[in-house]
Amino acid sequence: MGGAALHHPPGRWVGIGWRQPHERELMERLPPLACLEVHSENFFGDGGAALAALSAARTQYPVSLHGVGLGLGSAAGLDPWHLDRLAALVDRIEPVRVSDHACFARVASPAGPVLHAADLLPIAFTQASLDILATHVQQVQERLRRPLLVENIASWMAWADADMPEPDFFNALTRRTGCGLLLDLNNLMVNAMNRAEADPLAACRDWVDRIDAASVGEIHLAGHDARGDLVIDDHGAPVSPAVWALYQHAAQRLGPQPTVIEWDTQLPALDTLLAEAARAEALWR
Repeated sequence: MGGAALHHPPGRWVGIGWRQPHERELMERLPPLACLEVHSENFFGDGGAALAALSAARTQYPVSLHGVGLGLGSAAGLDPWHLDRLAALVDRIEPVRVSDHACFARVASPAGPVLHAADLLPIAFTQASLDILATHVQQVQERLRRPLLVENIASWMAWADADMPEPDFFNALTRRTGCGLLLDLNNLMVNAMNRAEADPLAACRDWVDRIDAASVGEIHLAGHDARGDLVIDDHGAPVSPAVWALYQHAAQRLGPQPTVIEWDTQLPALDTLLAEAARAEALWR
């Protein structure tokens, strides 16, 4: 893969989450994008159509592998099989970035086997959680032989025993392990809205201002659903005006950062997704 000529125009910063309904059209059109981001777990097989499509895309674009299943904050530990499959995929695809989430998903069962929640469950921002997360991040980095990006997640709750602010927690994690932060701005906004902050945008700007700027390795933008009692991070709508405003603030503080537009549910036409990417790209120009 290392010698492939990539369809990656100089100075491009923004990519998209690449989903199966857009596979054929995107490869026919080859729009100018900084990268394609995919969910790692969808390509864990040793062969098949999905992996063939990703391998073909890798000859045209840098690929970012974004995991949803490691459960880095799980006290039950990492799944060795999962880590082995991720390592094999990294070796095959040579991604530009590898990431997963600051969450837990695996729990020990009284019956014996470890259970997986198939969800991104929030961890407490405590020293004990930091120790668990840091240990697992370092385990993954040693196995992959590269730094990992860890994403802040959207949550509907907070733990009563939290003893440090979330930005301080991530600053401690990145300093301790050398990992980077995948800064999801939509998740920050969703959390601020669910906390009923008087000014959600101001609260999110403060979060961004407190983070170590040098630790940020990628930014995620996405849409959410604010129609009910809880705001849901469903990745099923355009980026909201408030998140665009937050992105502009983050850009001013952090400088140009690789950015990915996520859209996972109620998928629109590819042109709609590309328009979101173009809007983000225009900010850097």
